[in-house]
Amino acid sequence: MNTESKPLFWRNGRLPHVELRKVGDGRQVCYAPHSHTQWSIGAITGGESTFQYRNDHYRVRAGDLVLMNPEWVHACNPVDDMPWAYLMLYVDTGWLTNLRFRAGLLEGPQWQDIATATVSDPLWYERYCHMADCLLDPQRELLEKQTEVVEFLSDLMHALASQPVVEELNAPEALKALAAYLDDNIAEDVSLDTLCVISGYSAGHLIRAFRQYFGLTPHAYVVNRRVQFGRQELKNGSSIADAALDAGFADQPHFQRTFKRLMAVTPNQYRHPSSDQEI
Repeated sequence: MNTESKPLFWRNGRLPHVELRKVGDGRQVCYAPHSHTQWSIGAITGGESTFQYRNDHYRVRAGDLVLMNPEWVHACNPVDDMPWAYLMLYVDTGWLTNLRFRAGLLEGPQWQDIATATVSDPLWYERYCHMADCLLDPQRELLEKQTEVVEFLSDLMHALASQPVVEELNAPEALKALAAYLDDNIAEDVSLDTLCVISGYSAGHLIRAFRQYFGLTPHAYVVNRRVQFGRQELKNGSSIADAALDAGFADQPHFQRTFKRLMAVTPNQYRHPSSDQEI
């Protein structure tokens, strides 16, 4: 993997609510459909790519921003092996919920999905890149980085507040309970028979209905949850072997293959981000 295609992750323990990813050549960066618990916003900094977002598909290019709600299944991938580059900011959902609530943009401190999927506005793109440059610059002080993040996200949330409210997919209570069960048992080898007993659904109906409301089959849902759990473990300093075991993978190689398929990066690359001192 050349330097441009090697992903760069930026994290800072004093800004735990944000994480930035930078890819200079995304031709080798391919994602399987997945979701994560954070709200995310990316900037296409070069070339073009496809953006699958639930059941919608977009063609995005340099200068576009893409927005992803937590738990919404999505994937961004190259077009015909054409070069593309991007920045992706992951924002803790609880922190962003509180920011919106305190700004008077939410009636209560509960997350509300954002309807907008893409933004094609040079001013917002320039502000995003300015914020990202600040985070990646080791010479910038903590207070300046915090200010850039808060100002950008606050202003963007105000700008998006006039958009229509997203209609929630109200899954049947049986499926909600099933998803909660899977969340609580991601490390267990759960059988389809057990899920049918819990939900009262037949096997075929269960798989179809679960995919309809959550965007993934029950198995893909569990795998995605395991990868996201492993991601948090790595972020907290766990070894790859321990993260694999805690997340419920049979062995470390299985974890590594699955992690790369969903995250488009190896666990080792993710575990060793660039720090403010190293960039």
